[in-house]
Amino acid sequence: MNKKELKEFLDQKVIEYNNPRFLESDPIQIPHRFNKKEDIEISGFLTATIAWGNRKSIINNAQRMMDLLGNSPYDFVLNHTLADLDALDSFVHRTFNGNDLVYFIRSLKNIYENHGGLEGIFTQNQGKTSLQPTISLFKERFFELPFERRIAKHVSDPLKGSAAKRINMFLRWMIRDANTNVDFGLWKNISPSKLSCPLDVHSGNVARKLKLLKRKQNDAKALEELDKSLRRLDPIDPVKYDFALFGLGVFEKF
Repeated sequence: MNKKELKEFLDQKVIEYNNPRFLESDPIQIPHRFNKKEDIEISGFLTATIAWGNRKSIINNAQRMMDLLGNSPYDFVLNHTLADLDALDSFVHRTFNGNDLVYFIRSLKNIYENHGGLEGIFTQNQGKTSLQPTISLFKERFFELPFERRIAKHVSDPLKGSAAKRINMFLRWMIRDANTNVDFGLWKNISPSKLSCPLDVHSGNVARKLKLLKRKQNDAKALEELDKSLRRLDPIDPVKYDFALFGLGVFEKF
């Protein structure tokens, strides 16, 4: 396919997958269960944090996490007691456990009380053309409280070579417009043009087959290469193609 044919093909796949049916089997359904902005942000961030492995398991465990937070994540973050935190000990999703969740709750409280919340911390520190340096700085802020070193692995750092798939996915959820009722469009002061594709095994393999990506590893350098390819197709909203790449890989075994 030439560039025009590729764009037409992928634009059609975006239309096919970027619609509410996508929610039926995707973890983004968890924040869609809330109406308050801060509840959507916090539930989205926590859900994205555990978004690796079997998607049904991700959704079930994310809902269990919300149940432990009384299905009021923002209120829990701001007003929890030590006893409330003790009740989180039983949580586990793969290598993310109750101890990790306790730190995340404590750090989120610090972020909402001292950094303008999740939106504030990303908006205040955003880069000119990319949010990858912003993610790295976010990690610094997120771990400014005392923490066990092993917990840091749950927030990726693009400046240390990671494609940061989960946090790029969370940013897509918060920033891309809500006109198809999939993403939320909550954060108005960050341009979707700065977003990066949540690069995983599915989107990476499809991107290589479509010659959007040559690099074999799914790392920060691969993400930079894919970003350039997708920005050439749509410089205003490049990450809409996440739906096409993911859908082709997961649902069509492209």
